[in-house]
Amino acid sequence: MRPDESKSLRRGSESVLTEIKLKKGESVEKALRRLKKKIDREGTLKTVRNHRHFEKPSEKRRRKEKAARFSAMLSARYADM
Repeated sequence: MRPDESKSLRRGSESVLTEIKLKKGESVEKALRRLKKKIDREGTLKTVRNHRHFEKPSEKRRRKEKAARFSAMLSARYADM
């Protein structure tokens, strides 16, 4: 892992936040885009959204089954291409 790329990890009560370092001559807008991409790749926002409310195990199972059915339908649709 490069020094300007750290993962969002939890150690006990401490948390290491996702961070990026500005490169020399880089605009803030470009750095923000890099940060957003990095957060998206790590799945940080998805995790935060999932923790906003409790999801019952049956709801979680149903959601996963629905996603599996959808991906199976897509793979069956494009299998002969």
